[in-house]
Amino acid sequence: MPSFHQPSSRNPNLAQTFAALALLWIALLLPNRASEINAANFACLPLEALLLASLLQLPDIWGWLVRLAAAGILGLGIIFKLVDLGIDQAFGRPFNPVLDSRFPADGMQWLTGSLGTPGAWLAVALIASLLIWLILLVGIALGQLQAILSSPRIPAKQALTAMFLFWLGLQLSGNPIAGTPFIDWAAAHWHSARDSFADLEGFQRSVEHDPYAQTPDQALLSKLRGKDVLLVFVESYGRTVFDKPDYAAHILPLLKKSGAELQDSGIGVRSAFLTSPTYGGISWLAHGTLLSGLWIDSQSRYDRLVMSQRPTLNRLFQRAGWRTIAVQPAHTLPWPQGQYFGYDKIYAAQDLAYRGNAFNWITMPDQYTLSAIQRLERPAGPRPPVMAEIALISSHAPWTPLPRWVDWQQVGDGSIFSQARDGDAPAAVWQSTERIRQQYRKSIAYVLQTLVSYAKTYGDDKLVILVLGDHQPASFVTDNSASHDVPVHLIARDPEVIRAIDSWHWTPGLIPSAQAPVWGMDVLRGKWVETFSGEPGR
Repeated sequence: MPSFHQPSSRNPNLAQTFAALALLWIALLLPNRASEINAANFACLPLEALLLASLLQLPDIWGWLVRLAAAGILGLGIIFKLVDLGIDQAFGRPFNPVLDSRFPADGMQWLTGSLGTPGAWLAVALIASLLIWLILLVGIALGQLQAILSSPRIPAKQALTAMFLFWLGLQLSGNPIAGTPFIDWAAAHWHSARDSFADLEGFQRSVEHDPYAQTPDQALLSKLRGKDVLLVFVESYGRTVFDKPDYAAHILPLLKKSGAELQDSGIGVRSAFLTSPTYGGISWLAHGTLLSGLWIDSQSRYDRLVMSQRPTLNRLFQRAGWRTIAVQPAHTLPWPQGQYFGYDKIYAAQDLAYRGNAFNWITMPDQYTLSAIQRLERPAGPRPPVMAEIALISSHAPWTPLPRWVDWQQVGDGSIFSQARDGDAPAAVWQSTERIRQQYRKSIAYVLQTLVSYAKTYGDDKLVILVLGDHQPASFVTDNSASHDVPVHLIARDPEVIRAIDSWHWTPGLIPSAQAPVWGMDVLRGKWVETFSGEPGR
């Protein structure tokens, strides 16, 4: 058995040496954003490597303890960087241990739902084994490095001294090759976690104050009295369809033509952009932001919001005499947070009585969702006005197969949508980024066509529709766009509704101009209440 002062191997071969150094180089230099994985970011002289090499030369147990600690730190570093990469690809940001503390529990719930309880625990055990194996592998690589440094044929101390001086010279001259990438990455996460704790304390104070809580019910939203208001979130409808030429070439002509059709039908339209608090997913953060008037950009903020007494936009409509409903065709499980928002009725997937086939993850096409709500909540005859928050999901991944529009009179119970058997399976589409983007673009076109057709068919003087995206699609669809903006459209036949927002300076039609305002999604609640109420909130 080797003693502590002995390295794991006195004579590592060339392949072992190369593999060990490559793994350690990756551990120190691997970026945590996919867009930054390039040769330039690996062409770096990290100070951490020089410090580690120096400490590994400590004698006896001290060198062994350094190796043990470094194996744990670098191994966990690789793991968390891989987590960062996954979170960044999905949501456009790195992992935050404070704000994303629920991800493990949510992941376990997903595994249990997909694999069953035994399968979920087996998957957890497998993942844990892989993580332990990775840390052990880093430890072996460090042992190889110790063997190199302890070789009498290599003047390690002199070489390291020269490298330190070289690094210092580069650093003083401002050369970016000399850096501290691992330390910078760890420090950024530490500061992010620390700032998140402070942010949540400030957020709690904001939750407890709402300027419209005391607005008289008779004045609240009085300029919309008697109208049905549909707040429609379109899944993954992001600004990228305007900014990315491959999408814009198809979507802009469609929007121009659809805007003209609405105008010819006597329906007014205004458009702008909102900045979403989320990117690529976690749609409920966008819903919470718009409805509460607070910036809900993390699960921690969302959890604090739904445990508060702050009145949502739904509750304000409810106070003013509207029947408030939520239409959530993606929900197949109980939704306890729904009690906070203030709905008289929640329509989950099973409540919409869809009898057609599911489109993979998509439980039903958007045209059926709109048709069902028209039938269930907007029948002819006396009734209270409806304020409906509707989530349209046909533009959610995997974007195959896609539904086709049918005549509204033929929608019925949805059994006509046998199209769910058509088209390529996700496994075929997702082999190509180009195919994924093509299918995404087609899904957005389908949703827009469906909404415009609904407005033309059912848009009487009592209907007001606010359409907006919940967030940008995933970064591999946006081509790593940094923008969190989403389009927003106000559609109404009553010209008084359109004139009421003249001061917003939104663009006529469905295509926001380059000068159109870009508000945070949290701003719209206040603008809406102030504009359509009889007197400003106090």
